[in-house]
Amino acid sequence: MSYLDNVKIVLVETSHTGNMGSAARAMKTMGLTNLCLVNPVIKPDSQSISLAAGASDIIKNAQIFSSLEQAIADCTLVIGTSARSRSLQWPHLTPKTCGDKIIQEATKSYAQVALVFGRERVGLTNEELQKCHYHVGIPANPDYSSLNLAMSVQVLCYEIRMSMLNLENNISEQKNGNMSETEFPIDADIERFYQHLEQTLLHTGFIKANHPGQIMGRLRRLFTRARIEQQELNILRGILTSIDKTLQ
Repeated sequence: MSYLDNVKIVLVETSHTGNMGSAARAMKTMGLTNLCLVNPVIKPDSQSISLAAGASDIIKNAQIFSSLEQAIADCTLVIGTSARSRSLQWPHLTPKTCGDKIIQEATKSYAQVALVFGRERVGLTNEELQKCHYHVGIPANPDYSSLNLAMSVQVLCYEIRMSMLNLENNISEQKNGNMSETEFPIDADIERFYQHLEQTLLHTGFIKANHPGQIMGRLRRLFTRARIEQQELNILRGILTSIDKTLQ
């Protein structure tokens, strides 16, 4: 089994089926096969099959989800693509470091990794980007940075493949090391933690229901930057539960 089998390419609300096919072709040339479509405007059709060329199997096996939450629920690492800066800054990666992080995570037996691409015209929303651990951007020519969806998929899938090849070249070092595998929680567990945290902060009065501000957004950024491990998440959930019991 290839490490790339643990990597999902997620396309959110793609409006042109030809872009799905071209993205599938870009994926297959780099050895990736797991395509997820979130609420596509039009489901894959003959045009997507045609533009996929020899990668029509990826289109035919693509999973379709009604929301991004469903698509990434089993993922321990989620990276979102963003072509512009946002009001709330998030940990940002270059394409190379993005590929490195994805392969580092994909080597873990339990891990599922998602690389998320947004809509052709407007990309990912701020809310969707806040569900990602990191953001990645392609440093294109600022005077003409017009990369279409399939081009972006190709660039980042190439970096993922290069990271995998570098890892394979150094595999003997990993075999001889005493590296312990750190377990990270899946996205669904992280979301449950955020819901629990928000409810507890509402009950304590730290967050005002009618004036929540950006507190939860900033806390999401804090915990995302810290990259919570599974054991740490268990401790945090335990702390919140003890607060809830005391309030009761």
